[in-house]
Amino acid sequence: MAIALILFVVLLLLRIPIAFVLGMTTIVYIFATDNMGLMLTVPQRLYSGMENYGLLAIPLFMLAGELMNSGGITKRLIDFAKSFVGHFRGGLAYVNVIANMLLASIIGSATAQIAMMSRTMVPSMEKEGYSRPFSAATTAAAGLLGPIIPPSMLFIIYGVGSGVSIGSMFIAGVLPGILLGLSFIILIAFIGMKEKWPTQQRARVSEVFISFIKVIPALLVPTIIIIGILSGVFTPTESAAFACLVALIVGFFFYKELDLRKLPSILVNTAVTTAIITLLIAMANLFGWMLSFELVPQKIAAWMVALTDNPLLFLLLVNIFLLLLGMFMDGIAALIILVPIFAPLLVNYGIDPIHFGVIICINLTIGILTPPVGSGLYIASSLSDVSLGALIKAMWPFLIVSLVVLLIITYWTPLTLWLPSL
Repeated sequence: MAIALILFVVLLLLRIPIAFVLGMTTIVYIFATDNMGLMLTVPQRLYSGMENYGLLAIPLFMLAGELMNSGGITKRLIDFAKSFVGHFRGGLAYVNVIANMLLASIIGSATAQIAMMSRTMVPSMEKEGYSRPFSAATTAAAGLLGPIIPPSMLFIIYGVGSGVSIGSMFIAGVLPGILLGLSFIILIAFIGMKEKWPTQQRARVSEVFISFIKVIPALLVPTIIIIGILSGVFTPTESAAFACLVALIVGFFFYKELDLRKLPSILVNTAVTTAIITLLIAMANLFGWMLSFELVPQKIAAWMVALTDNPLLFLLLVNIFLLLLGMFMDGIAALIILVPIFAPLLVNYGIDPIHFGVIICINLTIGILTPPVGSGLYIASSLSDVSLGALIKAMWPFLIVSLVVLLIITYWTPLTLWLPSL
């Protein structure tokens, strides 16, 4: 086991893709322990890791995001946000956050959202006089809202792994997502007053009204998702299929910007991204099987219980552990590995699994913006043409605010449990 863990760390430091790290580590473990009987079950373990109906929502929500972007829906959401808050000091930075909040209700992936908005918002903000590092940092930080405001890819994976209702997880993420978005807006207001950014001309009432009328079809997508799940008309997976259908209809018939000739490339992009995620899920399941075979979850559970029986201290230790882990490991892989480890402990500490799911997902989402492995940092840096050092320097205020919000969510349980309890 020690050889496998050393190899795991070395491969991570060499920046090998995490899916291959997990698979290679498991295979080396099998050979090192000379337990070749395990090799016969490897294909079965890879397949069983993906054999879950809930995971079908991932490619469907990704397809909905691609259809929205190509159908002009994304542009209308940004224009709508700009007509309301674009005239304030730091207006485009507010637009960035609010547009990300609206997009988060459809896309559900932080990295996808950061990639999309970096191409759109960073050039616009720089043109209005904002520094490029600040523009990239704002875009990357606002991308954190993607996996928090429903639908969320991480919530789906957590629900599948823990047996918790995915619909309940979606609803539990609404208030924490809004709180994080408002916290970013307050931070931007403070920076704007400090830097004395210029104000923009207020949009006329007629312009605001026209923008609202144009965005109504776009808002149908998140509205149908939330109402459908809350009312029990369809499951989160079925809501993803409805979201695709509505995005297709709105982009083709209402906005008339969705070119049917682009559908093959849209489907290919969705398939490639889905393949990457499913490969990661399969390999992480294989790695988790290795940990279970070595009784690692039971050993960690025993260590945690021996360390403290206080649930508040337990949550603090979990947060610290996850923040450190998120600096080195992809969030999806970490989630798949850790859920079977931590889930049995929640009963001992009297912690609601929905509340814990929101905590772990937000924690690992923050990890995509922390060096040295944060994928969100590299995406924002590359697409915005900003040096990694300058981006990290501009990112720190947003990370500090995110950590404060994480602590509030951790210790104020009604923030996550009130809506699901309704």
